[in-house]
Amino acid sequence: MLNRIAASRAALSPAERRVAALLLEPRDFVQRPVAELAGRAGVSKPTVVRFCRSVGYDGLADFKRKLAGTVNEGVPFVHRAVDEDDKPGDIVVKLIDNTVSALLRYRNEAASHAFERAISALTEAGLAGRRIEFYGIGNSGIVALDAQHKFFRLGVHVQAIIDPHVQVMSATMLRPGDCVVAISNSGRSRDLLEALEIARRKGAVTVLITCSGSPLALTAQGSNQVLLAVDHPEDHDRYSPMVSRLLHLTVIDILTTAVALRLPGERRPALQEIKRNLRVKRYPAPDDATADADGALAVSAEPRSP
Repeated sequence: MLNRIAASRAALSPAERRVAALLLEPRDFVQRPVAELAGRAGVSKPTVVRFCRSVGYDGLADFKRKLAGTVNEGVPFVHRAVDEDDKPGDIVVKLIDNTVSALLRYRNEAASHAFERAISALTEAGLAGRRIEFYGIGNSGIVALDAQHKFFRLGVHVQAIIDPHVQVMSATMLRPGDCVVAISNSGRSRDLLEALEIARRKGAVTVLITCSGSPLALTAQGSNQVLLAVDHPEDHDRYSPMVSRLLHLTVIDILTTAVALRLPGERRPALQEIKRNLRVKRYPAPDDATADADGALAVSAEPRSP
């Protein structure tokens, strides 16, 4: 959480930066009332609240709650790099520890109001039959494809686009009401930034899954731009992003689940039909099949749970 705020300082106003300076003592910040915080920073009380919202939280109460969780959490939020002389057992422990600590850290830092805006935009686009597109390049393209696989089962018009040239062409054809979700660990891809700029000019809502303070994150300035900040200290020079990719996949799961719950009930029979159709394509389990005269397996008519 503190790393995110530090990365976002460039986008803050001078008054908000004075509030951010108080976070040198995070426990003290949590305990002080808004009037005292404002006095210490030399700003107005609304500026303190505005600072909390600028860095991705609902307000001062939400910010203090998440900050308290960060400073009081007993899990060590550290990234343990894999070394060349590590044994397989060391690699297993390090990678799992990195993943667990990153997920717990993100649980405490995730901005619920930003998720609310993203979920509402995706739901509205789905209900209106508008286009929902997921943009990602390279490693992030895999996450975009996973998002398409999940969202198309909800009966919405969704597409994953992982070619930068096609992203530009598709963004050019967007209209107000459409929604683009851009996924980037570094937030520095010029091709992706160009496609998102076109999408904004066309009036589409853009949801940005990237790290705080990146060029992509800093474009989330208008009411139609939503930043879902995902921060993790990963060494990009030594190997391709791993933990950040798992965090991005978790964000996609959150969005998919929340949108599915908001869609009308008549959409759910389609999901059940998909499950039934996939079930009949599976090889039967031993207790659901018998050998016929030719030795072939005859599938029982009784459906199995997935």
